[in-house]
Amino acid sequence: MDKVEGGPITRFPADDLRSIRRYITTHDSSGKAVFVDSGDDGDHHKVMVGGKGVANILYSTAETPVNLADEADLKYAKAKEPGIHVPNGTVARMIDFAPGVESPLHRALSLDYGIVIEGEFELTLDSGESRIMHPGDMSVNRAGNHKWRNCSQYKSGRMLFVLLDCKPFSVNGHSIEEDLGQLAGEYAPK
Repeated sequence: MDKVEGGPITRFPADDLRSIRRYITTHDSSGKAVFVDSGDDGDHHKVMVGGKGVANILYSTAETPVNLADEADLKYAKAKEPGIHVPNGTVARMIDFAPGVESPLHRALSLDYGIVIEGEFELTLDSGESRIMHPGDMSVNRAGNHKWRNCSQYKSGRMLFVLLDCKPFSVNGHSIEEDLGQLAGEYAPK
């Protein structure tokens, strides 16, 4: 197989990955759980870094605990495309990475669960430590400066990230700050 250069990905899903469906529940007038609709693939899609990836916001909330009354969370998730994370809220983001793509080093001031859905990824920290992750593997990134690399030179890969806001903190008197580096423009709040 010929090597595919990283990008461009022009839409979600990447051409060589399967489509996904998002199913959201609510309640009928008797209080029974029902599906909102027949499913979709998310409300907010964004081609990133010149086509080296595409982000799909599967859901976001404005606060925790989440306000489900009068479907406030549904309205928020549909109307708001979040930045990297939502202060006091949550973000569920799926990203398709083009073959061989490596993200820039970045840190969100959040607790991030990263789950490999398709492919193999290398997670590298600013300390130089790294781990190879396979489908089903999960990282818990506690506001660490890091980067991701799709290990395949031939196929796109997919990750699911769930980001939870965290309180400001310091390590040995040094304040830990958000630093999105080259990704800052990609995650500007809408």
